[in-house]
Amino acid sequence: MMPWSLGLMSGTSMDGVDAALIRTDGIFVEAHGPFLSLPYPLDIRHRLGRAVGARRVKPEATSEDVELERAITQWHVQAVERLLAEGAVAREDVAVIGFHGHTLFHDPAHGVTRQIGDGGLLARETGIGVVGDFRANDVAHGGQGAPLAPLYHRALAEPLTKPVAVLNIGGVANVTWIDGDDILAFDTGPGNALIDDWTARVIGRPMDEGGRLARAGHADEALIDDLMGHPYFARMAPKSLDRDEFAAVLERLDGVDPADGAATLTHFSVRAMAHARRAMPKAPHRWLVCGGGRRNGCLMEALNRFVTADPVEAVGWDGDALEAQAFAFLAQRSLRKLALSVPGTTGVATPLSGGVYHQPP
Repeated sequence: MMPWSLGLMSGTSMDGVDAALIRTDGIFVEAHGPFLSLPYPLDIRHRLGRAVGARRVKPEATSEDVELERAITQWHVQAVERLLAEGAVAREDVAVIGFHGHTLFHDPAHGVTRQIGDGGLLARETGIGVVGDFRANDVAHGGQGAPLAPLYHRALAEPLTKPVAVLNIGGVANVTWIDGDDILAFDTGPGNALIDDWTARVIGRPMDEGGRLARAGHADEALIDDLMGHPYFARMAPKSLDRDEFAAVLERLDGVDPADGAATLTHFSVRAMAHARRAMPKAPHRWLVCGGGRRNGCLMEALNRFVTADPVEAVGWDGDALEAQAFAFLAQRSLRKLALSVPGTTGVATPLSGGVYHQPP
């Protein structure tokens, strides 16, 4: 029987901590256990937003990061405790926790990726060994450090008709193209981040629920055409993107009707996703969508004008749990010194392991 691993993810949408249990040896997945999402309190969300914004101006760590890191870690501790309190898996049966932390700054072109989260503190508080710092070794060896979920996607997709594309729409959207053992993965461009930031700015809401605001508006196709001229879209895959690479577009929408702005940003994200087809060696048989963006009806309808896209639930996966499950999977791979990234996923020269292990007391 394979061991239980617990994965923790705090994504670029900054909405909270996802926690999931799976039984895996880092090669195969034997069983899926419970999942929960623990939303951040507004205080942590605001502090994270300020910290991410500050890194655009000054990438170096600050004293405020230390306090925020402790708060973030303690919130992850709570997520672990609540998941284990459900009783489906005993604490002593959890072999390892995969702890992503939260990305404050990601600039692989300059060899920098910065996630906050104290793996040692998490191990001490939970009594379970922790693997963290998943991205640094890849970036240090010339890789993009992202995306990291693709090897888990490939494990799950083993029984599916190929080629298949797995599109994760979080703050940043990324896609994994799989055809047998062949794999290509990269960030397609913005996912929900610009939409969320726009709705927070113009209507005081954290997101465009169901895409209702965008559906009421009209997209500025000329602006979208201009945005698609950004150098990122001409770069070869694999490639990765910082959450706020396109943040300046919000200033260009200043004074625009809220619904029109939401429509423009939604259709920009979709155009960027559809553009990703050009990098794929073969057209996917189907696209499977995970992440919060799959709940945006306006976005999904627009995407289906370009490709055949279904929520991952269509093949029995849990689209909310997938990224947290991926870090449970990667933690086992790290313990076994198996690759976390390969040339087709991050552009690293050779398959590379990584992660830092923190022993419990």
